[in-house]
Amino acid sequence: MVKLIHTLADHGDDVNCCAFSFSLLATCSLDKTIRLYSLHDFTELPHSPLKFHTYAVHCCCFSPSGHILASCSTDGTTVLWNTENGQMLAVMEQPSGSPVRVCQFSPDSRCLTSGAADGTVVLWNAQSYKLYRCGSVKDGSLVACAFSPNGSFFVTGSSCGDLTVWDDKMRCLHSEKAHDLGITCCDFSSQPVSDGEQGLQFFRLASCGQDCQVKIWIVSFTHILGFELKYKSALSGHCAPVLACAFSHDGQMLVSGSVDKSVIVYDTNTENILHTLTQHTRYVTTCAFAPNTLLLATGSMDKTVNIWQFDLETLCQARSTEDQLKQFTEDWSEEDVSTWLCAQDLKDLVGIFKMNNIDGKELLNLTKESLADDLKIESLGLRSKVLRKIEELRTKVKSLSSGIPDEFVCPITRELMKDPVIASDNFLELQEEPFLTTIAVCITDLDDEVDSFKTAQPEQNIEGHGCYS
Repeated sequence: MVKLIHTLADHGDDVNCCAFSFSLLATCSLDKTIRLYSLHDFTELPHSPLKFHTYAVHCCCFSPSGHILASCSTDGTTVLWNTENGQMLAVMEQPSGSPVRVCQFSPDSRCLTSGAADGTVVLWNAQSYKLYRCGSVKDGSLVACAFSPNGSFFVTGSSCGDLTVWDDKMRCLHSEKAHDLGITCCDFSSQPVSDGEQGLQFFRLASCGQDCQVKIWIVSFTHILGFELKYKSALSGHCAPVLACAFSHDGQMLVSGSVDKSVIVYDTNTENILHTLTQHTRYVTTCAFAPNTLLLATGSMDKTVNIWQFDLETLCQARSTEDQLKQFTEDWSEEDVSTWLCAQDLKDLVGIFKMNNIDGKELLNLTKESLADDLKIESLGLRSKVLRKIEELRTKVKSLSSGIPDEFVCPITRELMKDPVIASDNFLELQEEPFLTTIAVCITDLDDEVDSFKTAQPEQNIEGHGCYS
């Protein structure tokens, strides 16, 4: 499941871009402003909106630490902002004065790229705010940019449909026609596909364009062996130009937004469609996943930004092994646990859990004693509800990881039922002997009662379903 949990409608014109840090959401618009929101309750920060640009703001992005926000505009500038107080740190003018369409930080925060409508791309020193290197593509406007996860190269996309690859010295490594009618966005998965010999890493790159497709590429690069870009597949879920694409922080999902007003969420491994979201009323121009949380933001020409929350089942659908499922749950951050609590209608406990630093591993190990004695939750009802939700979480993860539908699992032992039958009321029921074995295992010191089950008359119908009634 994925559900809409909040809609932001503060911009006065088309939303062009949205971006997450660990604690904030930034949005920018044709209305010349950038707005900042807290991920805690999606309230706008006191120093928002950020105003400086004299024309439309096309793109915004956070530095990896989240302390700096970059924005770029038709006015030919890229501006750096302090996210804590909204103070402007630097104004970097594109050398040609051309409208700047895209900007992106390198993974180590040392560099910032800006791509312009005249095809120029600039690599800035993000500490000194000085121009480091400059280059340009042959044709078209630069409208897309993405750094590789290891920061050794970055990719730009043009309105003419070319993907161009640059190293960290701004040398052109490769150029290829990717989309016939022009590229609109590109993004790298943060997770390597595999590690090869001689330190060779393979990364998954997604690009989308006016040809209505999202394309998947496999990229590798070392200074010794050079660069290689291989086309893998095309995702054709949209029926109109695709304007935005983004990978989830763990690389297991890919989202795209389109002129057809829809948002599609794909399983990266199988390339199957997990969800199609159709709440926007005009073109979907931007989409972004939050880092380490279960949130997705989508922006549109309808002037709104929708915030979506994924549940565990959807994320588990995008994972292929039990180890990945286990790792995902146990690796939940404290913020992930807070998000989960809110989804279970347990918002009042968020403060208590944060105060006690409850992360995913601690959550799964909670008991009724620790809830009462350590977390000091006085309400018996609340303690019981938390324990019930945690048990549901454990069961769901175990069921999804095994690939066994929950209805095939015994509700008492949580083991796979043997020789089940379907009764006239369409319920799965255990046949007599397997059921009696289950009862004997689960109910200790009741041998006489088990014997009475065995000697019961046929008309009493003592089976799995009948026992509960």
